[in-house]
Amino acid sequence: MPRRFLTVEDLQRSNAREIFVDGDTLLTPQAEEWARAHGISIANGPKGYEPPRPDRGPDAERAARSLPHLPEPIDAEMGSGLVVSCAGRNRPGVLAEITTAVGKLNGNVLDISQKMVEGYFHLVLMVELPPGTSFAHVKQCLECLGGPDDYVVRVMHERVFRFMHRI
Repeated sequence: MPRRFLTVEDLQRSNAREIFVDGDTLLTPQAEEWARAHGISIANGPKGYEPPRPDRGPDAERAARSLPHLPEPIDAEMGSGLVVSCAGRNRPGVLAEITTAVGKLNGNVLDISQKMVEGYFHLVLMVELPPGTSFAHVKQCLECLGGPDDYVVRVMHERVFRFMHRI
């Protein structure tokens, strides 16, 4: 089942001071900031809100054991490269939204490719992050952009991308 994101719009619609979400709901960074500023308590357990474990798929544990040559887990804080792909309906400002978010995360766009087909776009960015940047935080911030009726963003660590595409 796909994960649900709790957004600022969700918080504004609820008009509640306390919100309880299920354990797989991801709280967007913008919603977390907005809730803090407006005194809203969000929880998914007895200790308040804790982000769910990343869904690495059914082979995650086996891959961790069988790929010892990878120097550290993908979630480790490190300077790194990312592959950011976006697809959806075209409208003015989409590219600006995505690159602004990358810029706010101190990312540097190294390469960009965009294709338009009958009102829909597909965009791929190669992004460099400074050392010490949390991949998990960047992924969370970028993947909450857009929406199901607008566009979808997916972030992949460059190492995963390279291993997937080698022969």
